[in-house]
Amino acid sequence: MQKWTRRLSWAVLLATAGSSAALEPNEILVLVNGQIPQSVAIGRHYCQRRGVPIENIVSIALGAKPTDAISREDYDRFLARTVRGIIQSMEEPETIRCVVTTWGVPFRVNGRGTLPGMERRVKELQAQLDQQRQAGGDKDSQTIKDLELDLDRLTGKETNASVDSELSLVLFGDYELYRWQPNHYKDDSPDAPFRVLMVSRLDGPSPQIAKALVDKAMGAEKTGLHGTIYIDARGIRDNSEYGRYDQSMRDLASWAQTHTNLPVKLDDAPSLFAPGTCPNAAIYCGWYSLRKYVDAFDFVEGAVGFHIASFEAANLRDPNSSEWCPAMLRHGITATLGPVAEPYLSAFPLPLDFFKELLDGRCLAEAFYRTNPFNSWQLVLIGDPLYRPFRK
Repeated sequence: MQKWTRRLSWAVLLATAGSSAALEPNEILVLVNGQIPQSVAIGRHYCQRRGVPIENIVSIALGAKPTDAISREDYDRFLARTVRGIIQSMEEPETIRCVVTTWGVPFRVNGRGTLPGMERRVKELQAQLDQQRQAGGDKDSQTIKDLELDLDRLTGKETNASVDSELSLVLFGDYELYRWQPNHYKDDSPDAPFRVLMVSRLDGPSPQIAKALVDKAMGAEKTGLHGTIYIDARGIRDNSEYGRYDQSMRDLASWAQTHTNLPVKLDDAPSLFAPGTCPNAAIYCGWYSLRKYVDAFDFVEGAVGFHIASFEAANLRDPNSSEWCPAMLRHGITATLGPVAEPYLSAFPLPLDFFKELLDGRCLAEAFYRTNPFNSWQLVLIGDPLYRPFRK
């Protein structure tokens, strides 16, 4: 079967994989939409505040008006090719470990559509599938499942993703777009024949909110992040995937109680924290209120949190969206993450793993990429990648 792939010379791929050393400002590229002044201003502001070399700003013409999505063709032609080319042209390409995307740069990349030249094969497979179904074939039969999978791969189903998740593999070489790729950054092996880039986004319902993310992060770093840890589990105790994530939240609450001085409030009932019941919120993790933010939190400067649910960053820039990512950003959170489309539960970092990395002193981008299960998929990380809320 033909595959939709991107290619890169192995000279760059054989560069050192993700290092365990702390991320430094000179290791960051800042990606801006050169046709939108607010995007350029955010990129310059970030470089000035964090000491990122101004020459590390990559300006690409992506349209005079901010758009949420970009076609797969334009992503490959403009975004991926430019970023890859700049890194390849560097004297020491392995220096770049992280990309910051900004308000004005699309955050969703559309699916690729049917593979060129496969239209006839698609019709053949569809006819075979129809015959199986008409003959009374069980929808769970292996034959039907295999036919459906082949059709999905050929027609480009679930080949959409977040722009940032695709950019993390811009130096990866050949890979299939169907659904996801495992996140090899977690392997942290200097001998691995690949290099995953960390990618984080300064974005949100307005350019002002996006720009303020770095200021709030740096403000919190001066004294450390203080406030209450709020964990909203659901009381699920079984061997399912739901039970695994719910238990991770309870484990996070227990770990934080014994390893930090921060007060912890755990809700282990199916209901969510009620509006106005979470003052001084420094850390939040919970679920499940699909696309319906509950205004329970008074976020402190530097607060970090995410809600496990589908589509919570699908309309990241909508100032009226009730999705959790834009709503939390409007209400003052400093860093969050969420999916731009259906990710499936297993795409989220386990709560204990992600927040333990932060509480152990990792920066935001490292905490995410050391615990993120997949790349070339749906999640987007929002916030200053250098932010270390527990540096001290």
